Amino acid sequence: MTRQDLSSESTTMYAEGDELVAERVFDAPRELVWAVMTSPEHVSAWWGPYGTTTDVVEMDVRPGGTWRWVNRYDGGEAPFRGEYLEVEAPERYVRTSIYDVVPANEGPPAIEELVLTDLGGRTKVVHRSRFPSPEVLAMALGTGMSKGALETYDRLADVLVEAG
Repeated sequence: MTRQDLSSESTTMYAEGDELVAERVFDAPRELVWAVMTSPEHVSAWWGPYGTTTDVVEMDVRPGGTWRWVNRYDGGEAPFRGEYLEVEAPERYVRTSIYDVVPANEGPPAIEELVLTDLGGRTKVVHRSRFPSPEVLAMALGTGMSKGALETYDRLADVLVEAG
């Protein structure tokens, strides 16, 4: 897959090969961004596109800890799960992620790395997802997931304002 720009006005996002990368700067200190991105009560308020809700079924942010979130929308649900592989609070984690529905959950998961860079009261977030293959990434993009991811970052910005 050649590089595909999926950016919005506020978030840079692109797909290339088997990777999907999103970058955004938030007007909040790194510790707050980390807390909002790694606590179940906050995740349920921002994760997923507009018009959806998310149930955080499990979220144990430590190496070997697992997570499972179910995004609910009118007429259905989209469950995701994975395992935290590395955690270095408040700057980085690496985890697996898979859409938890047959047959998608029978293959290898994506590997996600989240990096938070302190910009002196602001925080740059880089979220890099490596999919099992370019074809799997293309299938995921075909579901409209990039639009949902961009809206998720907009919702996160709103929660950070409320939490700050």
